Amino acid sequence: QVQLVESGGGLVQPGGSLRLSCTSATDLSFYTMKWYRQLPGEQRELVAGSGSGGSTDYGYSVKGSVTISGDSTKKTVYLQMNNLKPGDSASYYCNGVLGGFSCWGQGTQVTVSS
Repeated sequence: QVQLVESGGGLVQPGGSLRLSCTSATDLSFYTMKWYRQLPGEQRELVAGSGSGGSTDYGYSVKGSVTISGDSTKKTVYLQMNNLKPGDSASYYCNGVLGGFSCWGQGTQVTVSS
């Protein structure tokens, strides 16, 4: 069973940056990997996605301020977030999809506050 573990969240000041990591013991190269975020009481929102062929997709509200990337040797997918705003505060989740199989990490909390 594939397990995804997110890390890198924390408290950051407005305008700051964070890099989230999603690590697995499984080679994620063939997975479609996505990052979502969820605010309390709301549905999960797509932040960024990366296909096995290298294509990327970004949520409209974060386009230009986040970058998804991966390191197959480390079996890790990253989400670089820049110019963070208080509205970016949320729990961030990593999702991996291969065929009909989908798995989620436990989430990492990002808080943007002065």
